Amino acid sequence: MAFDKNSNGFTFGFAIAMVVVVGSVLALASMGLKPFQKANIEKEKKQNILAAIQVTCDRDEAPELFDQYVKQLLVLNKDGEVLEGDAFGVDVKKQYREVRASARTPEDVMYPLYICEREGETYYVIPMAGSGLWGPVWGFVALESDLNTIFGATFDHKTETPGLGAEINTGIFQNQFQGDKVYEMGAVKLSVRKGGGGNADEYGVDGITGGTITSKGVEEMLQRTLAVYQNYFASLNS
Repeated sequence: MAFDKNSNGFTFGFAIAMVVVVGSVLALASMGLKPFQKANIEKEKKQNILAAIQVTCDRDEAPELFDQYVKQLLVLNKDGEVLEGDAFGVDVKKQYREVRASARTPEDVMYPLYICEREGETYYVIPMAGSGLWGPVWGFVALESDLNTIFGATFDHKTETPGLGAEINTGIFQNQFQGDKVYEMGAVKLSVRKGGGGNADEYGVDGITGGTITSKGVEEMLQRTLAVYQNYFASLNS
């Protein structure tokens, strides 16, 4: 039976066949690339954790250095109690989205903690997630062995405004946190102040000029998350 290549039926049939073939090829390619994508995400996460303790490396070096510097991984609940679980496997950004969407209760949230050693000093790296002006923000904060002084901090975003809120991932903003204090009398006092005024002190940093909403989003993320970890730190000091 001959096909009329000029007919509408042939045109639609050919188009459908091409969609199926191309879709199948793309699906197979996506499945094949998933292990590589997952590996790259894990490497980048390790790289960011190391950056919080001021260890600079490229993404491919991160896994080996992570094993060298990270000595203990813990999972905590909202009360600061240690749980069984895979700390590195906890996706804090996903948890935050689910809590905001009321698809998860705070009681069900897990809080990872990375205990690191560098040059004979112990550091506690805390991951966190929050909201900026246009989308999610996240970061890692490393505390010194006094469980109160910030040794290093890294932040990033998905869609904040270039030149304004997007500046949270620059050294100009992040380096301000080094040496600052977090807690006073058992409560989080750390804040992000209105930028440009030079009004920061040991419990605060200057926010980004023109990026007020993003700056306040970082502040909310810091205060909410660090309050949870204070419960665990208090148990260490008792």
